[in-house]
Amino acid sequence: MKFEFFKHTADVMFKAYGKDLGECFSNAGIAFFEVITDTNSVKPLISKSFSINSEDAKSLLYDFLEELLYLHETEHMVFSKFKVSIKDNSLSAVVYGEKINKSHELRSMVKAVTYSNMVIDKKFVQVVLDL
Repeated sequence: MKFEFFKHTADVMFKAYGKDLGECFSNAGIAFFEVITDTNSVKPLISKSFSINSEDAKSLLYDFLEELLYLHETEHMVFSKFKVSIKDNSLSAVVYGEKINKSHELRSMVKAVTYSNMVIDKKFVQVVLDL
C-alpha cells in the first residue's frame, strides 16, 4: 500500500446565514467563537472597533476572522455580539465581549482561518477553521 486516507478532526466547517453580507459576517463571528466557547456565557462588556479593506469578498471574510483570532490570542478575549457593515470591499466592525475568565468553558483552539472551501453568497458564507 503506497498511501491511505484518514478522516481527522483538525478542521471545522460552518455556514453562517443572514439577510445581507454584513449579517452573514456577524453570524460568522458568533460561529467562530462558538468553536472556542459557549457564546451565551460571554457578556458584551468590552467593545473593540476596527475597519478592514481587502481586494475581494473572500479576502474580506478571511481578514475579518483573522482579526478576531488576533484579538482573541493577544488580548485573551472572547466575543458574543457583532455589528458588521460592508460596502464594496470595506468592512467596519464593532465586536463586544470580555476577557476570558473561569465562567468560560474553553472548547477548541482555533489555529488558523483557511480559504479552503470558503464560499461567499448573498445569504450565507462558508468557512473552514484549522483547529
